[in-house]
Amino acid sequence: REIGESNPNITFKLRGDVDLVCQRQTVRKALDEKPSDTKMNVCLVTGDPDQIVRLHAPIRGVRDAQTSGANVVSFNLDAFRSYGKEKGSNAPVGQRAAFAYTTALNHLLGRGSLQKLQVGDTTTVFWADRDVELENEFAMFFDEPPKDDPDRGTRAVAALMQAAQQGVAPILDDRTRFFVLGLAPNAARIAIRFSQVGTVAEMARRILKHFEDIKIATPPDPPFLSVSCLLRATAQPSHKWPGGDPEKIPPNLGGEVTRAILAGLPYPDTLVQGALRRIRAEHQVTYPRAAILKACLNRKRDPKEKEMNVSLDKENSSPGYRLGRLFAVLERVQEEANPRINATIRDRFYGAASSTPGTVFSNLMRLKNHHLAKLENRGRRVNLENLIGEIVNGLPPEFPPHLSLADQGRFAIGYYHQRMDKSTYTKQGE
Repeated sequence: REIGESNPNITFKLRGDVDLVCQRQTVRKALDEKPSDTKMNVCLVTGDPDQIVRLHAPIRGVRDAQTSGANVVSFNLDAFRSYGKEKGSNAPVGQRAAFAYTTALNHLLGRGSLQKLQVGDTTTVFWADRDVELENEFAMFFDEPPKDDPDRGTRAVAALMQAAQQGVAPILDDRTRFFVLGLAPNAARIAIRFSQVGTVAEMARRILKHFEDIKIATPPDPPFLSVSCLLRATAQPSHKWPGGDPEKIPPNLGGEVTRAILAGLPYPDTLVQGALRRIRAEHQVTYPRAAILKACLNRKRDPKEKEMNVSLDKENSSPGYRLGRLFAVLERVQEEANPRINATIRDRFYGAASSTPGTVFSNLMRLKNHHLAKLENRGRRVNLENLIGEIVNGLPPEFPPHLSLADQGRFAIGYYHQRMDKSTYTKQGE
């Protein structure tokens, strides 16, 4: 009964023999000479003639896949077959290649492996042709920093920037190849989300470019923005994860973002949409969300468009950006006029102001006059009026009836930049 339930591998030896039956010379010779029921064919991986594997070994260690293992290559229904072929013959992989890739993947995905990380729903493994420092640091750029050393990722990025400035490894390593493979569960199979190959130098430059793209004005003691942190900023919060629950990150997003970083491509539109969706739902333009929007807009911008700066850009004439700045100043006027207020215009009007500004800004501008009249400090009132006038002078005569998705992103960045800028809070004489 136990054998039937556990389905173990069993061997035996004959009484009086020292070796197992499978180790006897006659048995080994017979097995070697036994004609294979699989015909020789060209292996799709190596291009060489080889015996094609009928069933591939299972891969273990991919999160949310079957614990007993799942297959990269498998065909179990007639709809998956072609030209009357069965099982592995539909994707002919030779014995040597099949053994090599399954053994290597199971090693990289093994428990305690330092060459795997989790990005959203994508289990990612990475390796190089030889031992390089980037192998040791790669996971720091994408995964959450350890709780006992939260500054570890920050130090890794600083070291990478210093290497670029000094022109030393890994920036100069144009010979060693670096491989990254993203795997995700798909029922009893494993889906290949992305596969990226490049030199160590190429990978290092693209990772560095990503961190330059997401760089934006920061609050005091900003958290390290790993890729996992950015993804969580697009997810619904939970009691355990107030900054975004990893289990609620949109499917495929982790793999798409990682591929965009490693290939130097524009970030996926779903990343922008996720950030804007959470901003509208929570009325909070957080540091990670502002960083996401800046990076996404800059990578997809038209060459004629102005690039989004790290901090406040008073020369940016984009209506979306200026409306965001204006909304931030109007909110600050309300806060100073009513110091004990619990809910500001952001809580009531952010969604409409960022998408259909024409419907709310005229009313907000009238409301602003009432708030300014309540300020006792005349110098501060003049400062705020001048700031509002400087922003409004760069806007069209009529508030736009609606803003595109890209302009909604610019609105959020303008709001964030203005809120982070000292001039929004500095009073007369300070």
